[in-house]
Amino acid sequence: MGWGKKLMEIVLAKSAGFCFGVKRATQMAFEAASVNEPICSLGPVIHSPQVVKKLGEKGVKVVSEVDGVSPGSSVIVRSHGVTAEEMAQIEDKGLQVVDATCPFVKKAQEYAARLSQDGYVVVIVGELEHPEVQGIVSYAGGATKVHVVSDAAQASELPRAAKIGLVAQTTQVFENFSQIVAVCLAKSQELRVYNTICDATSLRQNEAREIALTVDLMFVIGGQASANTSRLARICGEIQPQTKHIETAEEILPEWFSDVKKVGVTAGASTPRWLIDEVLARVAELGK
Repeated sequence: MGWGKKLMEIVLAKSAGFCFGVKRATQMAFEAASVNEPICSLGPVIHSPQVVKKLGEKGVKVVSEVDGVSPGSSVIVRSHGVTAEEMAQIEDKGLQVVDATCPFVKKAQEYAARLSQDGYVVVIVGELEHPEVQGIVSYAGGATKVHVVSDAAQASELPRAAKIGLVAQTTQVFENFSQIVAVCLAKSQELRVYNTICDATSLRQNEAREIALTVDLMFVIGGQASANTSRLARICGEIQPQTKHIETAEEILPEWFSDVKKVGVTAGASTPRWLIDEVLARVAELGK
């Protein structure tokens, strides 16, 4: 897809922006805000400060823990999900729940719980501090041990076990996941693997790679706290050093366009279309 004058071509990734799970969560949150009051979300609904701000203007207050939810409130469960303990607390308080957990994240939680119940040592491929991973860990917290590893080097330090079961944070890179699978195969007598990486994640990453190979400047749009956007920026940066991870069009500097003839644009799964359009307009203006 080309934008702007022939002097500078702009290529936008076809899959840039909201994935299914984020679009669903955002729609559910705005719909709930229009009919429920008071209402809050347990953590930001999605990793887009701009969307969270708009929800705040609709009355959705972000709280960090269940104790911060006022009695009688409705509570939105974010797209990344919450821990099993937090969901139990919500139910104990009798709060009205709008469960916007991405169905793919739910599936990862269910697989982790099943592996634990079946006696496997559960290995989760992902970022330990990420809320999605913390949620998956909580569902795997049965009688067996749970480990979180981010790469093959960390996986190589895992103890040997008779039965190991693997799941992945939904936004992981497949190559990284497969390397960890190979390490765990050598550490176990029995290995059960559930590939819980979302197809939309792989699609975005593959498109981003292809575009980064052909451009002089690459923009990756999305929240700085968004794991999938940060991963897209890293993937593009390894190919094209002139990769910029931005949240809004206002961050774009004119000096970035010196001797640039082709610009690539992609966006994380939590980035709304209106933010992408603003960036495209700004890039086209500066590329004249």
